[in-house]
Amino acid sequence: MKVTIYHNPRCTKSRQALKVIEESSSHEPDIKLYLKDGLTREEVLDIQKKLGCNVLEMMRPKEAEFKGLGLSKKSNEEQLLEGLVECPKLLERPVLIANDEAVIGRPLEKAEEFVKRL
Repeated sequence: MKVTIYHNPRCTKSRQALKVIEESSSHEPDIKLYLKDGLTREEVLDIQKKLGCNVLEMMRPKEAEFKGLGLSKKSNEEQLLEGLVECPKLLERPVLIANDEAVIGRPLEKAEEFVKRL
């Protein structure tokens, strides 16, 4: 089974989650380099639906770009969505997706549990 990972090669947690997928005997990674390729509105909405959370919960609000885009934790869903599409760096990472489920692999145990139960 393919497990899609929204991957940032410079991120330790993302590299560790990718290794978890690669070391599993029945899964292979489908690597999405979202910083290079960007994120579409539809993609973000799909990730959000599979995570079952609001947009803020899938973002990195401590990044300078969050405030730089005029966003705050009180921004509405549409503003946050637009900010995430404009600046993919704000996506919390790594995100793992398989079937109609997703998980943010922080801490790493979340990624390990997700891959094990697939």
